[in-house]
Amino acid sequence: MQVLMSKAALKRIGARLKHAASFAEALTIDKSGAIWRDGVVVAEAAPQIAWLSRDMHATPTLEAIVRYIQRSESIRVVQTYQAGLDNPFYAAMAARNIRIVQSTAQAPAIAEYVVAHALSLLHPIETQAALQAKRAWARTPFREIAGMHVALIGFGAIGQEIERRLRAFGPRITIVRRTPAEGQISLSESPHALPSADLVILACALNDETRGLAGAAFFAALKPGAVLINVARGAIVDEDALRNGLSRQQPGFAVLDVFQDEPLAPDAWFWTHPRVRVTAHCANDGDGVTERGDQLFLRTLKEAGAGVV
Repeated sequence: MQVLMSKAALKRIGARLKHAASFAEALTIDKSGAIWRDGVVVAEAAPQIAWLSRDMHATPTLEAIVRYIQRSESIRVVQTYQAGLDNPFYAAMAARNIRIVQSTAQAPAIAEYVVAHALSLLHPIETQAALQAKRAWARTPFREIAGMHVALIGFGAIGQEIERRLRAFGPRITIVRRTPAEGQISLSESPHALPSADLVILACALNDETRGLAGAAFFAALKPGAVLINVARGAIVDEDALRNGLSRQQPGFAVLDVFQDEPLAPDAWFWTHPRVRVTAHCANDGDGVTERGDQLFLRTLKEAGAGVV
């Protein structure tokens, strides 16, 4: 079974690949689209599995492997480093009956990002630092997560990791998802949770149902002063409606890791808004993400060898 990946990925997992999947023959692709085996360019190859690894992100090599997959007649499984499959090239792959295995490797990192930012907005850390600089001995009360209501919209791998971490603090959590289980609510029912939610987290996939979900009606329903954290996709939020909502304290503060247009333009209003925190689509930049992605790929490869995928 031939497996196509980047040279960087093979360098990381080469030894483990031989041990975990001795049946696999590793091929690599470069930014020109040339296929290599054992340091030599090969004219013919028929890989059954392609790995879009994290090291390819925003590189010509990613473009090259996607082009290769699009014209390949042998690829049957694609393991991607991405959690969201809203890019049109995934739909094109699925239409050709290519199995796409999305990544869960970034879920723990994104969950930590959410918790870190939520805590940083509840705890008066800047005030405490300012008091220290003035050598002022003063108490700094803060709000506890335990007394809050959290609306968590999206409950895939990322949402589940967020819920697992927040649950330890003891808040009331309302889980909103497309197919709710007992005790959860559907997307259409989400407006019922917003008026009492102190923290609203967007962690859902982008699709026809969620595109523009956070629009004018969404923000009008928010509890004044609520915190919004978006780690999903920028297109889930109507950015003009968000700006208008912020002027009414609905939400009172927004933490945004994703935007409709990325990278964010230097003149975008988000940069200077006093109640917006901007990060550059980097909630998934935890130092454990690459290793978890490597482990996920090796697991997918084993399953492919066993005929499971």
